Amino acid sequence: MASKGSQTPSYWYDGSAVPFAARVLAPVYGGVVALRRALYRRGWFKRHALPVPVIVVGNVTAGGTGKTPLTIALVDRLREAGWKPGVASRGYGREDAKSARWVDADTETALGGDEPVLIAWKTGVPVRVDADRVAAGKALIEAGCDIIVCDDGLQHYRLARDVEIEVVDAQRRYGNGRLIPAGPLREPASRARDCDFRVVNLGQASADPAALASCGFGEWAMQLHIDRAQPLSGGRARALSHFRGQRVHAVAGIAHPQRFFDMLRAQGIGVVPHAFADHHAYQPADLRFGSELPVLMTEKDAVKCKVFANEWHFAVPLSADLPAAFWVALLDRVDKLGKR
Repeated sequence: MASKGSQTPSYWYDGSAVPFAARVLAPVYGGVVALRRALYRRGWFKRHALPVPVIVVGNVTAGGTGKTPLTIALVDRLREAGWKPGVASRGYGREDAKSARWVDADTETALGGDEPVLIAWKTGVPVRVDADRVAAGKALIEAGCDIIVCDDGLQHYRLARDVEIEVVDAQRRYGNGRLIPAGPLREPASRARDCDFRVVNLGQASADPAALASCGFGEWAMQLHIDRAQPLSGGRARALSHFRGQRVHAVAGIAHPQRFFDMLRAQGIGVVPHAFADHHAYQPADLRFGSELPVLMTEKDAVKCKVFANEWHFAVPLSADLPAAFWVALLDRVDKLGKR
């Protein structure tokens, strides 16, 4: 089925010609980006440090690369290591983007943003949304957190950070290598060299070995796993093998819907794809497809659909798997920062 909206121009990644207007605007955008970063680097714009370690999970490109699954995995690892993490986020797409609020599993996504609500639902840690991430970090510290994880915010230079983790899609990488709007780059690709870690999202666990081999020195491979479906109306989860050989409606309102559809097909499931725009605000009519088949969706979509879901609707949890050496290196870096 055709997508019901997209935020990613095809020419960013498919090698097609870039429109003239986009080519003209890209240097203007690049100039603004360079000036802003120079002002922070020279101290004319002030960076604000917090009294606890700050980890930023972000990307150099626009759109989704797998930041949220990594953020969730990171929060879980930090908690296992004895830290009390909190998550700061802008809460992209929420109605009142300038307001600050606490987010939990029951917060309306229109108020909290879909990714923050998902993170709160999956982890149970304090989550604060605020366009001012410095203020968000301070609120989390007052709430008892001793380490701050920023979901996105690599370009939010006002908040000083101790560790930067770049996440990049293994297939798309940096696309055509151009700046927005001519390409997907928020900043020049060289910005990625400043990050402490680069995590390469390979997608499903059965990823092509060539993709794994493409991970260069200093890059860490992240594989995404799905193995069950959770009924949104309540009840016990079902193994995805339950749907093998069946046709299902697959719903994905994420930056790269095809990845989710491919992961389901790799499980032997017959997928009828329904791609929505990233951060789509679902209405009940969006899930009426004219045939009574199970509807499998990402958890990011599920947090927006659970209020009107029925017994046909399932969330497919996604988990991130990274090498043990990555966690050793990251936690060692964090431990050296210490609990201030």
